Amino acid sequence: MQINRLFEMIYILLHKKTVPARELAEHFGVSTRTIYRDIDALSLAGIPVYTEKGKGGGISILPDFVLNKSILSSKEQDEILYALQALSVVDITEADKVLNKLSTIFNKSTTPWLEVDFNEWGFWAQNTFLDLKQAILESRVISFDYFSTYGQKTSRIVEPVQLWFKHRAWYLKGYCTDKKAVRTFRLSRMRELVVTDEYFVERSLPDCLSESKENPRRPDINLVLKIAPEMVHRVYDDFEGGELQNDGSHIVSVTWPEDEWLYGFILSFGEYVDVLRPRHVREIVRDKAQKIAGKYLSEECT
Repeated sequence: MQINRLFEMIYILLHKKTVPARELAEHFGVSTRTIYRDIDALSLAGIPVYTEKGKGGGISILPDFVLNKSILSSKEQDEILYALQALSVVDITEADKVLNKLSTIFNKSTTPWLEVDFNEWGFWAQNTFLDLKQAILESRVISFDYFSTYGQKTSRIVEPVQLWFKHRAWYLKGYCTDKKAVRTFRLSRMRELVVTDEYFVERSLPDCLSESKENPRRPDINLVLKIAPEMVHRVYDDFEGGELQNDGSHIVSVTWPEDEWLYGFILSFGEYVDVLRPRHVREIVRDKAQKIAGKYLSEECT
């Protein structure tokens, strides 16, 4: 977009003093005629940009120009800085450098309004996230061992496309060379991650990010639970609230895929949950609870 190019052009001129039009054209991938039209647009907007001909000439901006008095309101400056802070907490390339430079230009101090700890109480290392980010940005093939919902271990070779955060967990979307389709992997189940020296050609983004028909998916069910008052915090953590009952319990209803994860999730509520519907899930959870209880009824302990 032109507005993004104009903003970046101002930033370049502020730090390089004088830049040939040809150099700017090559940087933005446009013609020199387009660059000169951009210069006219900046001049009309009140930006003191000028050109000098001859050896050592080029496009310059007056040295006493202050960006924040010309094109951006104070609120717009804050929004830019806050956005860059959000990028910097996930270590996006150059975000910290740009944040510091723009803070100086705007003559503003930044408020640490956001902090993200990717270690998740030591469950998986931040290095995993950073390695995947590197692989995605550099289009490098990765390999890793993966443990499915059913505990099956497989070795995967994947062309990583996107990191994805959903429901308090990080996932990787990528093209699995074995399945020849897009797959989604939960980061906490990945082990022995290696960013290889093999590069891949980026596939069509819309097609690549859509789930393949070959990707098996369990059918969704309408799950209705009654959760006791002792677990009211889980109602808000996991379900965004529910229907409050006279006894202080909550009735929650969600539509989720049925698999082993779902049964384990229900069991994580212990004695404080009652499966109201569907009946077959209620029976499966009951049977699993009885098997758990059976292990503790035994006098043997290893």
